[in-house]
Amino acid sequence: MVIERIDSPADVKRLRRDEIDVLASEIRDLLVRTCAANGGHLAPNLGVVELTLALHRVLDLPSDKLVWDVSHQTYVHKILTGRRERFGTIRKGGGLSGFAMRSESQYDPFGAGHASTGVAAALGMATARDLVGGDERVVAVIGDGALTGGLAYEALNNAGNRRSQFMVILNDNEMSIAPNVGSIASYLSVLRSKPFANFVRRTGKEVLKRIPLGSAAKRAIEGAEIGAMHFIGPSEKTAVIFEELGFRYIGPIDGHNYDVVLDALQTAIEMDRPVLLHVRTVKGKGYEPAERDSRTFHGIGANAFEPSNGAKKSSTGARPKFQDVFGDAMIAVAEKDPRVVGITAAMPDGTGLAKFGKRFPERYFDVGIAEAHAVCFAAGLATNGLKPVCAIYSTFLQRAYDQVVHDVVVQNLAVVFCMDRAGFVGDDGPTHMGLYDIAYLRPPPNITLMAPSTEAELLPMLEHALSLNSPAAIRYPRGSTSGKHVRTPAPIVHGKAEVLRRGRDLAILAYGTTLDVALDASTALGASSMDGVTVVNARFAKPLDEALLLELARDHRRIITLEEHSLAGGFGSAVAEFVSDRGLDLSVERIGVSSVLVQHDSQDKQRALFGLNGETLAARITAVLREEKAPAGT
Repeated sequence: MVIERIDSPADVKRLRRDEIDVLASEIRDLLVRTCAANGGHLAPNLGVVELTLALHRVLDLPSDKLVWDVSHQTYVHKILTGRRERFGTIRKGGGLSGFAMRSESQYDPFGAGHASTGVAAALGMATARDLVGGDERVVAVIGDGALTGGLAYEALNNAGNRRSQFMVILNDNEMSIAPNVGSIASYLSVLRSKPFANFVRRTGKEVLKRIPLGSAAKRAIEGAEIGAMHFIGPSEKTAVIFEELGFRYIGPIDGHNYDVVLDALQTAIEMDRPVLLHVRTVKGKGYEPAERDSRTFHGIGANAFEPSNGAKKSSTGARPKFQDVFGDAMIAVAEKDPRVVGITAAMPDGTGLAKFGKRFPERYFDVGIAEAHAVCFAAGLATNGLKPVCAIYSTFLQRAYDQVVHDVVVQNLAVVFCMDRAGFVGDDGPTHMGLYDIAYLRPPPNITLMAPSTEAELLPMLEHALSLNSPAAIRYPRGSTSGKHVRTPAPIVHGKAEVLRRGRDLAILAYGTTLDVALDASTALGASSMDGVTVVNARFAKPLDEALLLELARDHRRIITLEEHSLAGGFGSAVAEFVSDRGLDLSVERIGVSSVLVQHDSQDKQRALFGLNGETLAARITAVLREEKAPAGT
């Protein structure tokens, strides 16, 4: 097999032309088999096989710098850069990451996990090269979905102005996760069908060369090329936007024709200015099930499909995920209140809003990979009496923090943030962990923070959030609870916790689904051992149930807080601050995530690593109760 001879980009350079096609086929087979077992981003990687092979042929890696926007499409790159033998470990604990990581390989000059960052990072590298007198080539590969994000345009604007030599490859497959939305998506669709921009530019330039322009000829011709594109093709939308930003536009070209891609790269890489190479690819290329349904095969779970035919494996008996419960909850509240609208930032399926969008299309807004715009847009809606719900993953809401504070909180607008993937996310790794939202949302005034302990609490919490005339945020994890502790939740009362078990001496305050941990510990210890323990479903991180904390201080000596969140600034910190500020004689022990980057692994293993499971908590409760009962001085 050709693939067995590939351990570095140098090996790719040595291949005969006919071996390239064989290697492409072998890579696709490896991708399908591995993603069927491990899960991962299958369709995006199938779509960049020829492009990645051509890049490895043209560039001198790792001396040259290859930056992948988002970087979930780097599986082929990993296979070609000495990581093939470990590829079967991708997304598993201790194995390869599903994204680019600087710590993993010298061939990964920049890590990522969020979209629209690639151009800015590559421009920084090119500028640093110019400042120190280097000669390496810098290339950023971005998807058309990334062009719905504002950061990409900030970088493109700056790059055209700086005029440093580097290349942006626009990998255009007409998709991010769901179909792209907005004017840029429409603009690119015209470019795909009208690949004549280079002809127009060349023709216009030849005409302008024949016109006497004096000493300013060179500058005038360069500037007038764009005008010529308008003049010669007035009825066509050409690549004017990229040219006006200062890039030389090439394309669009067929991204699966290796020879065409190779020729275009060799031409573009020699230009002495910023170049944008527009490459058209098919998401899921070479695997018919993924080509037919690239949305499903964009990101898939482990053992989710049969590699031979793409058939989805049965998940009989699986509990409904929080994202699905949220989608149903949105429909329920929207049926009662016509002012409720739903907003997603290019994640209709992941957030569960797709179902709402089908039921209420006129009240559903997908704004693209533009979280900051989503939040400010929601603020504008709220000023006119609507009730916007922004469904954004915890890790992605970080991208809109200024808008949360400046546009929502400062103006005290009734926007609801529903944050999926809050806590451990498993195999997606550190860029996707939702471990900081309590810390970044707790300081601003006016905002209410809630977390359901079970799927059944999500709807009443959403209803409560929408009843407030102020901002609110609800966090919930990826997946579902265990289902072992099914119960009917008590009504939601603003700022009030739910006491499930009354004891003395020790109180466990669990925020969100960590209540499962407390109840698992209770089951492990047995009723008699838990007689002295109070178990509380905290529900609110802001406002805290201060009356309950004061009550606990009267007959308890110790509190243990539980949260799937960073210990710094989290729920436990809020409790400890209150106890300290009030001078209460109450010891607070916080169990959560220490200040480390949590690497990819299963969610259960991630929780166990930080003591967030029933067995570990039961052992800690036993030790604490023993300490409490021990005579003084022993």
